[in-house]
Amino acid sequence: MWCRSCGIETNEYKCPVCGKKTEEEIPVEIYWCDSCKTPIIKQISDSYKDKCPCCGRKTKYMAKDIRPVFPEERLLMELLMGKAPNTYADASVWATGSRYYIDGTVKVLSKKDFEKADIEQIAKDVVKYKELLTYDSFELYTERFINANRDRFNYLVDEASMFVKETASRFKEENLIISFSGGKDSTVTADVVTKALADPSLVHIFGNTTLEFPTTIDYAERFRKEHPRAIFQIAKNNEQNFLNMADTIGPPARMMRWCCSMFKTGPITRVLNNMYRNQQVLTFYGIRKAESVSRSKYNRVEDSSESVKINKQTVASPIFFWMDIDIWLYILTTGIDFNDAYRYGYERVGCWLCPNNNNRDIFLTNIYMPERAKEWRDFLIGFAKKIGKPDPEEYIDSGAWKARQGGNGLPAAKDVKIRFTNCTSEEHAKIYKLSRPFDDELVGMFVPFGKLAPEMGRKLLHEVIILDTRTNVPIISIQPFNQDGYDYAVKIRTMNVANHENLQRKAGYQVRKFNACHKCLKCESVCKAGAISIVGDYYYINPDKCVHCGMCVDQKILCGGCMMDKYLRTKE
Repeated sequence: MWCRSCGIETNEYKCPVCGKKTEEEIPVEIYWCDSCKTPIIKQISDSYKDKCPCCGRKTKYMAKDIRPVFPEERLLMELLMGKAPNTYADASVWATGSRYYIDGTVKVLSKKDFEKADIEQIAKDVVKYKELLTYDSFELYTERFINANRDRFNYLVDEASMFVKETASRFKEENLIISFSGGKDSTVTADVVTKALADPSLVHIFGNTTLEFPTTIDYAERFRKEHPRAIFQIAKNNEQNFLNMADTIGPPARMMRWCCSMFKTGPITRVLNNMYRNQQVLTFYGIRKAESVSRSKYNRVEDSSESVKINKQTVASPIFFWMDIDIWLYILTTGIDFNDAYRYGYERVGCWLCPNNNNRDIFLTNIYMPERAKEWRDFLIGFAKKIGKPDPEEYIDSGAWKARQGGNGLPAAKDVKIRFTNCTSEEHAKIYKLSRPFDDELVGMFVPFGKLAPEMGRKLLHEVIILDTRTNVPIISIQPFNQDGYDYAVKIRTMNVANHENLQRKAGYQVRKFNACHKCLKCESVCKAGAISIVGDYYYINPDKCVHCGMCVDQKILCGGCMMDKYLRTKE
């Protein structure tokens, strides 16, 4: 059960938050009509699901979800199957992954089909035969698909529009945002939200990760031209180079996708901070429950600090319960423009080198972006050699690199280890090893704990006292220190608190940030007040903006107090 108003899932018939009656999520399946040669989206509970709404003839179960196969992908499929180009030009072709439905008959391309394929020859043939492609039959079957699923389309639009209106009513009109990635889901979300609110001037934020498909950049430019009244903001990290960072802390892996913070959420946070300061905003995202196990655990409306990547956002998902086929029903019915990568056979469009890409995605990239694919593979092999892998090519081509964890073999890994000794002359004091000299940047990292009061410290020792914001009582003392075995060090003493170890642990997080910060921008994203900023190589917390919420030193929000601990940690 779920509440349309609050967007949360519950087992109750009344929402525990707003008290309104909850509704049941209605699962669907795809059926096939041999007569009309079209898929039909049916509710599992529908007693008439075995009848075609157009011709009335009996239908048969097809799949849980599918997508249309455009002529460009059909050509590639024919080449991989060893068929002549346009063999299936007059057929109704649909797919899920590499499982193709050709006029209702299943044909599967296996992993071996992709592995044994002559990529160079197929790439040449794709170029050679693309002039022979025709959309005539595709458009015929598209029209039948639209007509057969008209009721489903109307239901989806009505329900999503109502959700958008109800959710948006709780926020100022100027605090409504659409997250635009250039993928099909964000494309549909943008169209649904704009039409539901009848407002073509809504803010759209496009996170250009610098790792976008060329077709995504092209589509984003077309979108801007087609929506001249939309406020279109581009969020991009111009300070970091992806390959340089991957060389320093290792390429992103499935469980360590540092690229998301550094090249997407971080830059988007900066745009939001610039536009809205510390105001809470509502962002409409193209998140769908069916996309992954992790996303199935989301609520349709999220604002908890543990679920939302950018904490000044409340996130709402109008298409949360839609399937892939629903997305394509909307696109094909409305005729809106979309990213051409889907025509080539990509099922998802994010970063083209994402470690979550499967073998099919890698194959497509080798066909359509051979130069980039080669550059990335060469980089990965170089990285494997750097960290001492005995068979670098096997390590990369087998995909083992995607499962790597930690910073084994990387010099940067030493900086995330918190080295300290207990002070023998003062109680509740620890001496921490620093990777560089003590300076004002380190002192500024203690703003979240309270008010900095350097005037209360011992001047000869360059001591700074931190006062509790509520009581003005000293709770922390920090000072540069000389310690055998440490080139640079800081002594941190806690006082007047009930739990010294807890406070010391959080102080250690800030030492880790000082030693290991690689400007991943995660800290900027977790700060609701917009107090944290990375300016050049300088980590700055604005004491006038900081509200001392402690989120930037919360283990639940930042693993190890600094995301570099997750990316670079190694076993002793």
